[in-house]
Amino acid sequence: MDPDGVARQHWVKFFVALARYSQKDLAQRFETADRLIRETGMSYRVYGETSERSWPLGRLPLLIDGAEWAGIERGIAQRAELWDRALSDIYGQGRLVSEGVLPASAVLGSPDFIRPLHGVRPAGGRWLRFYAADIGRGPDGRWWVLGDRAQAPSGAGHALENRLVFTRVFANLYRDLNVDRLAGFFREFRAGLVGAATRSEPRICLLTPGPYSQTYYEQAYLARYLGFLLVEGGDLVVRDDKVHVRTIAGLKRADALLRRIDAEWCDPLELNAASQLGVPGLMESIRAGEVVVANMPGAGLVESRALLGYLQAMSRRLLGEDLLLPHIATWWCGGPNAIESVLSDFDNKAISGAFIDNPPGLEAGRTALPAELDPNQRERLRRAIERRGVDYVGQEIVRLSTTPAWIDGSIQPRPFTLRVFAAATPDGWRIMPGGFCRMSDNIDARALSMGEGVTSADVWVIEDKPVEQTTLLSSGDNVRIVRQLGNLPSRAADNLFWFGRYLERAEATLRLVRCYCTRVTEGAPDDAASARARLQSLLTPRRAEDEPKAPVTKSPAEIAAAALHDPRYVSSGAALARAARSAASIIRERLSQDIWQILGDLEHRLAIPLPSSPLPEAELIDRAEGALHALSALSGLIQENFNRVAGWAFLDIGRRVERGISTCGLARMFADRGATADNLDVILDLIDSQITYRSRYLVGVALAPVLDMALLDPNNPRSVAFQVQRINEHLAGLPTLRQDGMLEAPQRIARMLDADLSVAEAGKFDNTRITSVEQSLTSLALAVEARYFLQGSNAVRAETPKGLA
Repeated sequence: MDPDGVARQHWVKFFVALARYSQKDLAQRFETADRLIRETGMSYRVYGETSERSWPLGRLPLLIDGAEWAGIERGIAQRAELWDRALSDIYGQGRLVSEGVLPASAVLGSPDFIRPLHGVRPAGGRWLRFYAADIGRGPDGRWWVLGDRAQAPSGAGHALENRLVFTRVFANLYRDLNVDRLAGFFREFRAGLVGAATRSEPRICLLTPGPYSQTYYEQAYLARYLGFLLVEGGDLVVRDDKVHVRTIAGLKRADALLRRIDAEWCDPLELNAASQLGVPGLMESIRAGEVVVANMPGAGLVESRALLGYLQAMSRRLLGEDLLLPHIATWWCGGPNAIESVLSDFDNKAISGAFIDNPPGLEAGRTALPAELDPNQRERLRRAIERRGVDYVGQEIVRLSTTPAWIDGSIQPRPFTLRVFAAATPDGWRIMPGGFCRMSDNIDARALSMGEGVTSADVWVIEDKPVEQTTLLSSGDNVRIVRQLGNLPSRAADNLFWFGRYLERAEATLRLVRCYCTRVTEGAPDDAASARARLQSLLTPRRAEDEPKAPVTKSPAEIAAAALHDPRYVSSGAALARAARSAASIIRERLSQDIWQILGDLEHRLAIPLPSSPLPEAELIDRAEGALHALSALSGLIQENFNRVAGWAFLDIGRRVERGISTCGLARMFADRGATADNLDVILDLIDSQITYRSRYLVGVALAPVLDMALLDPNNPRSVAFQVQRINEHLAGLPTLRQDGMLEAPQRIARMLDADLSVAEAGKFDNTRITSVEQSLTSLALAVEARYFLQGSNAVRAETPKGLA
């Protein structure tokens, strides 16, 4: 509704179009949205929690008329330019302070003021390249700025994710209402970073705190969408004042950083010495102008509420004009007479931290309303303000207007805030046409952080004519063709390697469960008891050291069920699927949505709670085969769709090493000198070679042919020799850091092992020889880790990188 109580025209058009859908059709579309969120892994973390939550996306979008949006755009662009100029002055000539526009204490008293950057001119000339403002609409229809965000603004990726879901669920509605596109905003933001760098083809990185960040999924999504390299602080090193990425091919120059780490943690040498997230020497590189940073450390001053009361005067001084978008009236209690103004009208003010979120008397991250506090809390807060007013601001209480929301099958009003994003481009500020909307699940809209009781919504800017179809891809014809990149950070290679190993371990466990349960259900004769006992010994779960002791399992069904579903055991299918997903989550910007979807399905299949009564073996076989089908689909996607560059090599090396080690273990267990025919039949089943063996040998199973097929046959994709050959091929394609042409340790071990297996005779293989091969494979895995996955102080080699560029 507008201020006169009349329905806004764009909402009328929307609900007329929505009414064409039946209740059943709407329910199916909402179910599709939930499925897309689940399959794509859209998630977030609440501060203090270790697990991810599914993304809470509302059923209806927030609609804003294009003409109304144009006014918001102008106001946000003005505000972004004002803050950029203000930061330049504060860290430069300091005229705002010297001329009395800003009190020095409001600047120097803020922990976001970074003293080591005073007097520095940023590379590319801007302190601010990505700005966000939280805005709300009052009951009178006017938009108000509730707060500014410049430290490491989040939400742009979430806005993109929301749009992805809504365009799938309401494609026709989205097109018919002429909704403005988002791709152009991101294209121009990327172009702005590229243009600010000194090299014509710069390497741009998104610097993340890591997978335990509240917004890591968004960061990975943005990195993949924009084509940026997702890096953690440990992936970067400063040499000769330049920032480099530690890759498998050596150090590679990083020209620009999209910073998602708070400034305090950026450089342990000059800022917070306890930081394990930052890059030692980053501040020196910034001072030398060798890296573009969006946003510059120190830009967090923009978020200081203490400065809000002076913003109008700052705008007149720096821009020569008044603010186009008002912000809520704010009194910094460190300013003259402000504390009296706040305390004299205490019950009609909202009290927040001026510089930090939790000064005495305030709950962390919350705004206090004195009128709603009990007498003791109210008096405690008043005394805290009287004692140290510089830490507090008082703000006008603004009631937010509402937007329609779909709640339990009906449309109800919900208060909302909107985060609007601005990106610096060579042509000025570009505003994202839409933004990140958060709706309160109740009428209290004072604390809209993505925690309890908050739902997100897509934001549609409705134009009066068809909008231009935009894409993130450039239309230029002068793009240099590149077929290989040496951009793979050692951390990413490490996680790809272990992702492959965990997938292979999971497959081995599932095959063991299927084989074991099949033999139990078939009621094999007594002479097969040895094979069943050996299978059972392999399946008897191993408990993780930090997990509580699990109950002893006795029956075959209990043993098989625990091996499938009990996450307390490190070798169970559930634990291995979870470990694979954990490794994948750190490299999720390198994995397609299809891969992530199947990986989620695999984890879902295996993360089933154990029933109180044992499951029949036949059902356990069905469950194991269902999970194996998911793994086969995952392997097919990786095999057919994963680009054959270094990342693929490490993933496949991990799988090959693990498969070789597993096959050696099976050979020692089931193909020793005293192996029965049933034992040999089991190993053929476990390495999926029954059909090949039967077609090749028309007689029954014999030890030497089985050993040859499991260990030495270079044409059998399950044999150890085949795995070693593939590993050698991968290692030959990886970059070398040696200039003398000599083999590095992984290549040396792999070639020796390949030569050994190529001339070996199956009839002379005993358990001692098999153990030697297994140990060589383990040494090969360790050599790969030592050569390519180095982190910390020893991660940089002195040799000049050769191979990949």
